[in-house]
Amino acid sequence: MTGAGEAARAAQNLPDLGRMILDADRARGKRWRLAFVATWMVIFAVLTAFLVLVVGIDEALITQYFVYIVGGGIGITLLISFFSILLAIGFATMGALGRLSRNPVLNGIATFYVSLVRGTPLLLQILFIYLALPQLGIVLPEILCGIFALGFNYGAYMTEVFRAGIQAVPMGQTEAAQSLGMSGRTTFARIVLPQAFRIVTPAIGNDFIAMLKDSSLVSVIGVQELLWRAKLIGTKEFQSIQTLLIAGAVYWFLTILFSYIQGRLEKRQRVGDRARNPQ
Repeated sequence: MTGAGEAARAAQNLPDLGRMILDADRARGKRWRLAFVATWMVIFAVLTAFLVLVVGIDEALITQYFVYIVGGGIGITLLISFFSILLAIGFATMGALGRLSRNPVLNGIATFYVSLVRGTPLLLQILFIYLALPQLGIVLPEILCGIFALGFNYGAYMTEVFRAGIQAVPMGQTEAAQSLGMSGRTTFARIVLPQAFRIVTPAIGNDFIAMLKDSSLVSVIGVQELLWRAKLIGTKEFQSIQTLLIAGAVYWFLTILFSYIQGRLEKRQRVGDRARNPQ
């Protein structure tokens, strides 16, 4: 009886032990977050002191040109990035289908596209489209050159991601659709492609965030986006440090903002997956 009583008391103490472990984990996590925030605050304080005491901040210059640099530049940057990622998705979809095709011609074209783009610098591709195509009679506005170059480049890198996403869809889904009488094209469009797109959504988000920063490269062909405006005012006023810092801060802010949005979307996607597959 004594052994049974001790076992019963030990069982009663288990919930208390579990709560103690959870409380300790929460306290440890809270201390970690506080140390993390404190580290960021110290870094910001040091950088702010350096900028104020060593570099010097011209508040009048920032007030005068902030709207021109940020207000005008950020819209063009987002516009270029948005349409470029849409174009990249189109190139990646066609490239992935080509890479998966059993047709040697289609497979060869897709493979050549990926190899060519990944083997040459993005800046070279931008300059080629802007400077070389006019010799063939193809003249595009600067902003369209930038969008096409970014979409063409990122499409090649995303091709392999899309190919892996399509291959990740279980074969049972295709077999079930075919057993219902769906054609190959209908099965791909209604069953495979939506699931593959859902799988590669995080990768698309990462590439869009990277594209926000790479869009600054189109400034070399005269597109008046964020970096172009910052360089223009910095050169004009001999204050390049301050104007480039403004541009850098905006790019950083956009990266943090869209990373947060992407994280929220991925979290909702995981919740949706758990709801559909409770096991």
